[in-house]
Amino acid sequence: MTAISRRAVLAAAPIAATGAAIGAASPAAAHGDSAAVLDWFDATNAAVTAAPAAAQVTNSRTWAIAWLAAARAVQRVPHGVNAKHYREAALAAAVHRALYALAPTQQAALDAALEEALARVPDGRAKRKGVAAGVDRADDLLSERVGDGLDPASVNAAYTPPAAAPGVWQPTPPAFGPGQQAGTRFAVPFALDSADQFRLDAPPALGTPQYRADVAEVYVYGGLNSTARTQEQTDTAQFWFGSSFTLYNPVLRAALEHHTGSLRDQVELVALFHVASVDTQIATSDSKYAHVWWRPVTAIAGPLDDGDPATLRDPDWLPYHNTPSHPDYPSGHNTYSGSAEEVLTQLVGDGPGAAFTIPSPSAPGVTRTYTTWHPLTTENTDARVWSGIHSRSADLAGVELSRNVAAFVLGRAGDLLA
Repeated sequence: MTAISRRAVLAAAPIAATGAAIGAASPAAAHGDSAAVLDWFDATNAAVTAAPAAAQVTNSRTWAIAWLAAARAVQRVPHGVNAKHYREAALAAAVHRALYALAPTQQAALDAALEEALARVPDGRAKRKGVAAGVDRADDLLSERVGDGLDPASVNAAYTPPAAAPGVWQPTPPAFGPGQQAGTRFAVPFALDSADQFRLDAPPALGTPQYRADVAEVYVYGGLNSTARTQEQTDTAQFWFGSSFTLYNPVLRAALEHHTGSLRDQVELVALFHVASVDTQIATSDSKYAHVWWRPVTAIAGPLDDGDPATLRDPDWLPYHNTPSHPDYPSGHNTYSGSAEEVLTQLVGDGPGAAFTIPSPSAPGVTRTYTTWHPLTTENTDARVWSGIHSRSADLAGVELSRNVAAFVLGRAGDLLA
C-alpha cells in the first residue's frame, strides 16, 4: 500500500501554518464547518474523478473508507483542546491519508489540499492531536479493509451463466459480454451481516399478469424506435442513463451546502451515505446472481420462446439504450437511488431546504432542478424502463432492497462510527 508517512503528515501542520497555503485561502474565522467539509468533499471527488477505478463500487469504497475514517476521527474531542480546530485537522488528515493510499496518482493535489486546509487551523495541541487522530483512524480502516473483495478484479470475477432457458439471464446485444459485477456478492460488507441478508424474493414468474405487464411496458415505451415514448420520457431516460454513482455526488453535495449541523454531523452524513451505497451494491449483486433473471431484450427479441402466447415477442426489437451486461433483477441503478434517498431523508429530511441543480454524465450540458429527494428516485425508476433495459419490477425491487440496506446501515451507525 502506498501512503504518506505519518511523520510527513504530522510535519505538514506547522509548515502549513507559516502561511505557505496554496491559493487564496480564506481566514480561519470565515471558514465554517460546511466550508471545511465541502473542501474535502471536492478534493475527494476530484481525486476519484481523475483516477477512477474500473468498477463503480470500488469508487464508492474509496469514498466510504476516507470519510468513515474521518467520521471516526472527529467523534470525540480530547479534553482541554479547541473542538473546532481539532475536528478540522482530524478531517483533513483522515481523508488525505486514505486518499493518498487509494488514489496514489493524485498525491500532489492531495498534498496541496492538506497544506491549504491545515494553514487555516492555528498551531497548537488541538491541531497536533487532530492530525494524529486522522492518520491513526485512516490507517486502522485501510488495514481493516485489505482484501475485502471490492477491487475491480474481484468485483468482475469470471462468471459462467447458466444454460439458456426461458427467464434465465444470457449475455445481451450488441456485445454479448460476460456477466459483470458477479463477484461483488462475495465482498465483505461494512455493516451487513451477510450479502444475502436482504435477498429479494423471486421476480414475477413467467406467465403471470405482472410479468406480462412488465414486458409489454418495456416493449411499448423502451424500444429504440418507440412511437409511444414522449420526448420528455426520452429526455429522462437519457439524463438518468449515466452512472448513478456520478449522478448522486452533486445531490449529496447539495445536502451539505444547506446543512445546518456541526462538522461532525456533516462528515457522518458523507460517510454513512457511501457506506450504505457500498453495502447496497453487495446486496444487489447477491440478488441479481441468485435469481439470474433475463433482461427485456432477451425476453422480447431473444431466440427462446417463454411458452406464453400473451407475451409480446419481436426479434427485430432493440432497446433505446444498450443493455448493461448483468441480470435484470434488481436494477442496480435504482439501488443507488433508494439508498441515497433513505440516508438523506433520515439524516437531512425530505430535501435540503432549497432548490438544487444537478448535471448528468449522459446528457452533457443538461441540468435538472429539484427541491426534494424523492422525485429523483421516481425519475430514475421510470428512466430504466424508458431506456428499454429494465423491467419496472426490477426497478421497484431495487429501490426496496436499497432502502432496507440503508436503514440497516443507519441503525448500526453507532458501531460503524465508534
